[in-house]
Amino acid sequence: MKNKFGFVLIRPQLGQNIGSCARALKNFGFSNLSIVNPRDGWPNYKARMTSVGAFDMLEKVKVYKNTLDSIKNFDLVFSTTARKRNINKKHISISSFIKTIKQKRNLKIGIIFGPEASGLSNEDLSYSNAIIQIPTTKNFRSMNLSHSMAIICYEIFRSINEAKFKKEKKTIKISSKKTMNKFIKHLTNLLDKKNFFNPKEKKEAMMLNINNLFYRFEPNDKEVRILASIISSLSKKNRKA
Repeated sequence: MKNKFGFVLIRPQLGQNIGSCARALKNFGFSNLSIVNPRDGWPNYKARMTSVGAFDMLEKVKVYKNTLDSIKNFDLVFSTTARKRNINKKHISISSFIKTIKQKRNLKIGIIFGPEASGLSNEDLSYSNAIIQIPTTKNFRSMNLSHSMAIICYEIFRSINEAKFKKEKKTIKISSKKTMNKFIKHLTNLLDKKNFFNPKEKKEAMMLNINNLFYRFEPNDKEVRILASIISSLSKKNRKA
């Protein structure tokens, strides 16, 4: 399913960002990367430097002269932006985008990203079926190119691999109240020997706080034994050498 997704960088300005985008794609198992009119030409050694272990992705990059040629093999095209554009185009949330691609499983889908300084032009946006709006704080909407690509890749990856994101359930046997009662009695005896409950009339209130503290924990038997051993060790007198 991942092979049906293609990612297009429109007029990227920095080779470093192209390399970082390649790395983000490989992180999530995608491989189809295209570039339209990179400012500094192609190939770009700075892109290779920042791609780290994803430099093999750069060897397969397709370079186009214009946006229209770069998207001709896709059935659906989505553009990305951090802010709403005043054009006659549907703006959708990431969740709506994921819902759409689940419904269109058999179609080839392209996602286009604009240049770092200005973003996609209105002409670029006109070729897309919808615009994915990545929510950001109002105080700073501009996102790094590779960061926005990583977000989109992650969301697609998560939708494809839902089982990996289910919370793992581990069966841990929690100590019984009987075991905790024994521990509290042991602790109370040691505290009595140290004259901890002073004045004695406050012992009841102090014990209430101790109970509230320990009984809200959910330790297993081993952890209770370790805690009891620590407390016992601290209560022993130091032997002189």
